[in-house]
Amino acid sequence: MLLEPDLVSCYFFNSFIWLLTECNDKGAPMKLTDILSVEQWIELEKDIHKKSGLNPTVYDTHGVSITRTTTWPNRLCPEIKAIPKGQTFICSTAHQNIAGAAQRSRKPVVDSCDAGMLKIVVPIYINDTFVGAAGGCGLLLEGGEVESFYVSKTLGVDEEKITELAQSVPVLSAEKAWSVADFIKERLDFIVNDYLKKG
Repeated sequence: MLLEPDLVSCYFFNSFIWLLTECNDKGAPMKLTDILSVEQWIELEKDIHKKSGLNPTVYDTHGVSITRTTTWPNRLCPEIKAIPKGQTFICSTAHQNIAGAAQRSRKPVVDSCDAGMLKIVVPIYINDTFVGAAGGCGLLLEGGEVESFYVSKTLGVDEEKITELAQSVPVLSAEKAWSVADFIKERLDFIVNDYLKKG
């Protein structure tokens, strides 16, 4: 297949197969900011937080927040994020696993991070191209518990302190968690469909 020069960047090699990705009007691989502005994605995050109390995030394909905003739902999460091992072995690992499952299934995933707290991830696709995800974290599923011992050992922080901070984590029922996941999916479906209509 012959390619126009400005479309070469839209092809990538994966598992020894060339796959065509969606491109923006400049021939570059599609990004979330081609769909909405950062400010508009921030508004979605605010709506997710208002609906759920979660710390909402819109992620690019690498699992990086595109808005750089944080709304802490408890006192434990900032403690975890402030320590590199917490960010690496709890937050990043959880996102990689849960977002990976969402990307593969193309459906919302409701699960827990290794600290025991709820994480919701909803994948964003433009046609067959994965362009990112949206979701939230930082609450506790009803019947679950914060893994204080694991968090303590990972962070190198006294378990008593972790247990005390864990008391600030709000609880959410599984039914409500899936309701939030459905809400996020509905919003994303509207955003994607609106973008495709304009295209």
